[in-house]
Formats: sequence, C-alpha cells, structure tokens
Amino acid sequence: MKNQKLSKIFYSRAFEKIGLIPRSIIRTLNRFLKQLFEQTTDTAPNFVLYEFRISRYQTIASIKCFINLICFPYLFHFLVQQTIIYPIFEYEWNQTDVLMTINQVEQEKIFIQFQNFDEQWFFQDLLNYHHQYSTDQNSMNQTLMSLKSERHPYYSSYLAKLAEKRNTDWITLISTILSDCLTFFIFLKLLFLSTPQLIILKSFLIESIYSLNDTTKSFFLILGTDLLVGFHSSKGWELFMENCLAHFGFASDKDFIFLFVSTFPVILDTIFKYWIFRYLNKISPSTVATYQNMLE
Repeated sequence: MKNQKLSKIFYSRAFEKIGLIPRSIIRTLNRFLKQLFEQTTDTAPNFVLYEFRISRYQTIASIKCFINLICFPYLFHFLVQQTIIYPIFEYEWNQTDVLMTINQVEQEKIFIQFQNFDEQWFFQDLLNYHHQYSTDQNSMNQTLMSLKSERHPYYSSYLAKLAEKRNTDWITLISTILSDCLTFFIFLKLLFLSTPQLIILKSFLIESIYSLNDTTKSFFLILGTDLLVGFHSSKGWELFMENCLAHFGFASDKDFIFLFVSTFPVILDTIFKYWIFRYLNKISPSTVATYQNMLE
C-alpha cells in the first residue's frame, strides 16, 4: 500500500496534466494583461508604455543620426564650395596670371576637341557651299582650300574658349579637393560628437537585422555579394573608378582601372567569405545554412 501511494505521488509530481492551451501561452497572456491593465503607480510603472517610448526614442534617434551623417556633409560640401571656396579661387585666378603647364593627357584631349571642331565646321561648309563644286578636280581642290582659309579666323576664338574652359576646370578641381578635405574633417567631428547616437543606431540596426528570418537575411546577403563581387559587378567598378579619377582630376588610365577591377573585388570577396566563416557562423548558423542552400 505504501509503495502504491508513493508511486502515485511521484507520478503526479513528475508528470503534470497537459491542458488544451499550452502553459507558455497562458503565462504570456497573463503577463500581457497584467502589463496592459495594471494602473501606473510610483512602484509599478506601465512597462508596455515604457518599452514603447524607449523603442520610439531609439527609432527617432537612429533616423536623426543617419540623416546627420549622410545629408549634412553633402550639404556642407555644396554650400562651402559654391559660396566660399569657388568664388575666392575664381577671383584670385583671374586677378593673377597663372602659368600652367599642359601635360600629355591634356594635349591629347585638346587636340581631339580641336579636331572635332574642325571636322564639324568643314562638314557644315560643305553643306552650305555644295553648289560650288563641279566635276573638275582642280576647281574642287580650290574650293576646299578656300573653305579652309575662311575657317582660320575662327580657330583663335575656339582656342580661347578651350583655354577658358581649362581654367574653369582647374578652379573647379582645386575647390572640389579643398571642399572634400573640409567635409572629411567635419564628418570626423560629427562621428566624435555623435558617439551616443551611433551606439543607439548600431543597436537599432542589429535589432532590425536579428528580427528578420533566415530566408530574408540570406536574400540580402546574396543581393549584396552579387552587387559588389558578382559576375556583372565589373562594369560598375569601372564606372566607379572612372568617376573617382575624374573627381580628383586624374586621367582615366585603362590599365589602372582594369588592374583595380581584377584585384579589389577578389579581395573583397575573400574578406566577405572569411567574415561568414569566422563570425556569422557563430552568431547565426541557421542563416549560413540557409545561405548555402540558396546558393546551391
């Protein structure tokens, strides 16, 4: 009898009755109702409202920090270059006679522009004076020589326009580089002053990323890798390098661009794969497994 009673007591303690609704759902519902309908006092605050306010503050602070770090440097760069630096350099450049040497790249560029101008002007003369031509070869050669001699006075004016454009390009280049340096220091100052906001922004981004499911995370991983180091990303890197070289006043060197395109995406792809193997595999193994399955 004693053994039967002990077995019943042990059985009732070890195996609880399973209800229709899981106990975790009941506990979560009770906690939610308690937080929702509990009156706010000094000792029992409304945690739902408190968490909502914290989440709203985190979102607003993250958006403000992101806008300040992205929009303010661009606005500062535009205003400083257009209102301060460019007018000062333009005035000083026009007041003083600056002797500038022309390198080989600029000579080729000016020669191509001048050659295109000459060919367009000659073609327009042919269209305007086509009635002067005849079947005689001598008369045709004389007409061509006369048309060419008539264009000589316009060469000097066009060369003056090219020189003026070259001076404008140099002023723009110098003002752009100086504005970039000032904007870079302002950006570093913003990073130093916005340290608390950056911490909030980092936590907001991490929370937003972790809230995504594994399929969505893998989708963004594949999209980012294909855009940066994918098969068709080489054209984008070529355009990026050409714009960067033109922005800082360097000539578009095809050999340097091809060397960059053939090496930098490979290095970036290696770093990305190492990051997946070293960090992401520890943080979220399910995301790595889903990512590999989607690639296959």
